Amino acid sequence: MTAPRSVVVLGSTASGKSDVAMSVATSLSNIEIVAADSMQVYRGMNIGTAKPTAADQQAVRHHGIDLVEPSDDFSVAQFVDSVTAARRDMATRGVAELVVGGTGLYVTALVDGLNMPGQWPEIREELEANEDTESLFAELVQRDPVAASRMEPNNRRRIVRALEVCRGSGTTFSSFGSGITEFPQTNTVMIGIRWERDILRARIEERVGRMMAHGLIDEVQSLLSLGRPLSKTAQQALGYKEVIEGLHKGWSVDEMAATITLRTQQFAVRQERWYRRDPRIHWVQVQNNPIEEVAPQVAAALA
Repeated sequence: MTAPRSVVVLGSTASGKSDVAMSVATSLSNIEIVAADSMQVYRGMNIGTAKPTAADQQAVRHHGIDLVEPSDDFSVAQFVDSVTAARRDMATRGVAELVVGGTGLYVTALVDGLNMPGQWPEIREELEANEDTESLFAELVQRDPVAASRMEPNNRRRIVRALEVCRGSGTTFSSFGSGITEFPQTNTVMIGIRWERDILRARIEERVGRMMAHGLIDEVQSLLSLGRPLSKTAQQALGYKEVIEGLHKGWSVDEMAATITLRTQQFAVRQERWYRRDPRIHWVQVQNNPIEEVAPQVAAALA
């Protein structure tokens, strides 16, 4: 039996990749979507993560969303474990998978597989208690200069994770494989959506405006009222982090929206940098409509 096709459609936030995926999946048969997004895994975090709507999920089966409560920390290793069974089931049923990529590391984990080190919660808690990211990075440089060279000195989340592994395993974080630094041959077709940067910035601003209008602040307040604090991972979600900060500092709605927009635009640049390292991605420069210009190529790859 021929293995079902695996295609990834990826791009920066607000690039239109989810719309492209839904257009393709509803126009073809035997297509299911895997959402490779580190924040769509959280139940109740819907508006700010641009999670597929209930109607979308009814029209096309989705995997990788609503996996845990927002009070739970979540890792890429847990994500892979959670969707592996679903991907095997799709293969057994002859269903093609369409991966929608927003989180670069999650996409890499699905396409290439990663040798995932273990977790040491007590060590992680100790590291998180140290608010001096600069000193943590200096320790990483000393313990694992190779890993340190692969990340930015202010990327606190990755620094803490690398140090957790170094301290807990007794070896280096980088010893667990080349991971994201190499791009082996793959049967997965990867199609990227690219916009001129000023157009993407405008799309992000429009998207944030829609999220605010659709009740992002109410959604955040609802999550905060559950009685369980948001996990450190969930608190880093764009939109949620800024609304929480704004509620504490008495920001206006416009101030919250402006901060979310700016940080999302900055994040989009980092996403683009991540994906541009991968020579296997076929990029489509969109001029007007991502569905009209990208969906046919995705559909052809799945045929």
